[in-house]
Amino acid sequence: MILALVFVAAFLAFVVSAVAGGGAGLVLVPLLRLILPVASIPGALSIGTAVSSVSRISLLWPSIRWDVVRRFVPTALPGAALGAWLLTRFEPVYVEFLLGCFLLLNLPSLFRRTPPPGTEKPLSLGRLPWLGAAAGLLSGFTGAVGVVFNSAYYRMGLGKEEIVATRASNEVLLHLLKIGLYAAFGLLPRSALIAGALVAVAALAASFASRRLLSLMHESIFRRAGLLAMVASGVAMFSLSGSKIMAIHRAWVSYVAPGDEHELQLYWGGLRQFAVEREEHGGLVIERVVSRSELPAAVAAVLPSIEAAGAIVMIEEVRGDERYYEIYWRRGDVLHKADMTPEGTPRHRVASVDAGHLIANARRRFTPGGTVAVR
Repeated sequence: MILALVFVAAFLAFVVSAVAGGGAGLVLVPLLRLILPVASIPGALSIGTAVSSVSRISLLWPSIRWDVVRRFVPTALPGAALGAWLLTRFEPVYVEFLLGCFLLLNLPSLFRRTPPPGTEKPLSLGRLPWLGAAAGLLSGFTGAVGVVFNSAYYRMGLGKEEIVATRASNEVLLHLLKIGLYAAFGLLPRSALIAGALVAVAALAASFASRRLLSLMHESIFRRAGLLAMVASGVAMFSLSGSKIMAIHRAWVSYVAPGDEHELQLYWGGLRQFAVEREEHGGLVIERVVSRSELPAAVAAVLPSIEAAGAIVMIEEVRGDERYYEIYWRRGDVLHKADMTPEGTPRHRVASVDAGHLIANARRRFTPGGTVAVR
């Protein structure tokens, strides 16, 4: 079932790619994560996009701008080699997250009129070697980033057929080089080869299906479709890579509402770091977990008397209309809180508190003794 879904999604993605100037690889990255490890995705994508590039070259040969290809490819190839090598050394999810943020910058353009062809600031052909190096590096590291550089093709005055054909010519050697490097680096397991072959068949079918559609499409619609592809790719990369980064760093956001208070808590490394709270009187405060070394001398001097009554669990600095410190301590099974001013005087009487105010969904990290680890 999942393989059929991948095939259908790949076919649709490459059809959209043909009429939007690219983006199939970036759209497929999230789906391929369901069946492949992250490091194997670039290899599978390269197999499919290489076949797609060959088919587009054969169908649109007269539209290729060879002056662009000659300047782009020589620097793109070593850039791709470096990117493939970096893939064996670093986690690509951070680059994917940044690319997702970059692509989302195109969102406002969806609500503006598409500028007529030729009205953008021209891009000199002399800058193509730098563009090729950047495209090769990112492509080798993430598998596919062609849609990121669509605006550069527009600024060189290329029409829709020229963009599709020239991009395919720029990328075919790039993908073949990457496939060889991925195999040499052990990044093409059998599962990646099967997924790549599936994507390749879908890409080949999409190239023939979209040829007629591309010729009928107006230039402004082609550019609008390209913007949609970039934004869709950005949403997918931002959300999935963001989730992966949060899992790596054991980060999450929790909402708790003990009593009349409402609190949004940010966790990093399994521990709560910050919280934004709406207090009973309606004001907003920001809470930050602090270590003892960060406390004013007067507050630190009060801690021994609190420890005589129970074990200190956590200390927070609170900033709102005023600044004060919340000291959480446990005696038996009861959690208590003491509010202290920077001068070391109590703001309120010591009171018992709802543990949910401190421990959202019971997900905080506890020490072997049963208390929350204090930084």
